Formats: sequence, C-alpha cells, structure tokens
Amino acid sequence: MLDLSKGKFTKEELINILDINEPEELQILFDTAQSIRRNMQGNKIFAYGFVYFTTFCRNNCNFCYYRKSNDIKRYRKTVEEILETSKTLIDSGVNLIDLTMGEDPEYHREEFDTVVAIIKTIKNQYETPVMISPGVVDNKIVDKLAEAGADWYALYQETHNRELFKKLRHGQDYDQRMNAKLYAKQRGMLIEEGLLAGVGESNEDIADSLMTMGEIGASQVRVMSFVPQEGSPMEKCKTPDRLEEMKIIALMRIMYPHALIPASLDVDGISGLKDRINAGANLITSIIPPKSGFMGVAQNTMDVDEGGRTVEEAKIILAEMGLRIASRDEYKAYISEDLK
Repeated sequence: MLDLSKGKFTKEELINILDINEPEELQILFDTAQSIRRNMQGNKIFAYGFVYFTTFCRNNCNFCYYRKSNDIKRYRKTVEEILETSKTLIDSGVNLIDLTMGEDPEYHREEFDTVVAIIKTIKNQYETPVMISPGVVDNKIVDKLAEAGADWYALYQETHNRELFKKLRHGQDYDQRMNAKLYAKQRGMLIEEGLLAGVGESNEDIADSLMTMGEIGASQVRVMSFVPQEGSPMEKCKTPDRLEEMKIIALMRIMYPHALIPASLDVDGISGLKDRINAGANLITSIIPPKSGFMGVAQNTMDVDEGGRTVEEAKIILAEMGLRIASRDEYKAYISEDLK
C-alpha cells in the first residue's frame, strides 16, 4: 500500500510514486493531497488575475508561440490599458495581479521604469499584491522591482535537466536564469518556480525538479502540461496525458504543504479546473477579462472572449466542490504569515 504520510521522499521514492498508475494508489495520492490542502487553508482557493501586457520577446524558446522568430501579430499594451484591466480584475475578486511579459527589448531599454510605475499604482492605489514575470533581468532591475513593492518574482526553468534546458530555452544560460530568481528572493520577494510536463523529461528529471524547488525556497511551485504552439519548432510534438500533471501537483502539495500551487486555466481552460484542484492545487491562475484584448500563454485565446476565464465562472465550479474564492485580505494574510 502506498505510504505518503512522511511527506519527505528520496529521489528513488519520488520516481516510484510518479510511476504509479493503479487506480487505488492514484486515489490515495490525490486524497492525501486534498486532505493536506484542506488542513492548510480550509475551503479557500486563491485567484490570480493575469495581465500579459507585451507579447514581444527577445528569446527563441522552442516551445513558445511568442518566440522572437515566430511571424505573428503582437501587442504592447499602454499603461492605461494595463491599469484598467488590472482594476477590472481586482473588482471581480482576484487576490493578486500577475504582470507577465515576454522579454521585450523596449522595457529593457528603458530599464523597466514603466513597469515600476505600474507596480506602484497597483500596490498603493489598488492595495493589491503583485507578481512580476519579466524573464531574466539583471540585479539592478530586480532591485527596482523590489523597491517598487512587487511581492513575487516568477521565473521558470521549465526543467532542471541542463541538457533539456538547452533544447527548450535555445541560447539561454541556465545559471543566469536561476541566479536571477535567487537574487529576487534575497531582496525579499517570494519566488515562483515552474516546470513544463511532456517535453522529453524523465521521471528522474521530474524528481530532480521537485527537490530543487524546495532547495531554492520557492513559495509557489507550478507545473503545466506542454501544449504544441503553431510556428514553433515543437509544433508537431504531442501534448502529454494530463494524469502526469495531476500526479506532479499532488506530489508538490504533499512535499510542500504551505506552498501555493496553481491550477492554471491556460492549458485546458475552465474545464480543467476541477481536476487540478482535486489534485491539490490551491489557487487559480490565468484569469483574464473577456474581450479585453489580452491573451494567455499555452492556450492564448481559449475561453477568454467567451468569459470562461473569469472569477464568476470559477466560483460556480468551486461552489459545486464545497469551495470558495478567498478574499484579498485572506490572501495577504497567507503570504505574510504562512509563507514568510
């Protein structure tokens, strides 16, 4: 019988758990993760508003639709559009604004002064926590983001296998990416680390990633299933069985009871929410206002204009599960008390 009570596992034990496929053992895995989530935060589920404000990028990641060399229509939103969308999301009930961007050369040229101003407005005028996902920036930019009041710095390796990293993030430096987030943590920001499932990794690689996330002190840990992107070198690759993502979410919850673990709407839309919550996720990400002109990442338009990625839609599903969206004050308390 599967024993998950200790919560700490060797690498070999993690690999063995990732290998399980028997329905009875899978149910034990997911029941354990759900129980831990309930013990940590009751019936509360957090919610993040997603503001992907520029789709220009200087990188050529082989898995990404927005890679530099892909000939697609792009946008760079104005400050007014960013703040208006952020306020709409806040008024709808999200707990945090996730400011996400490609590594846009324009913002690097201006040393992120515009982003700093946006963070200050959301923090001071809207009184809402902020996550910034700027890609790799140097330490002086991290300093500016921290001083502006950003609560979170999100930067994903996607894998901790260095050879696979080279294949995914073409021309990028593994250590530079890792060190940027570690410096952000040193500056007092909470950090999010993430991995991509279904890109050629082994269960050994996944086990390494799960252990590394704890070693670096990530307060939010994420896994998303790979979705093939039109115009990318990995366009013809298959998307993985979602069971793999669910097992990873469950292990994250068991290993890191206090961690924030997203159920992303960016992979399967609103229809994928319930399974991810049942696997142990405790927050919803990629909530986007309908007809706002903002896009997602993995599934950049799925459920957006139809209103499927809203707090209201999520509330309906959560209510059926006996759960609710947490208040902003409850989220602030969690990140200041439970995480710090």
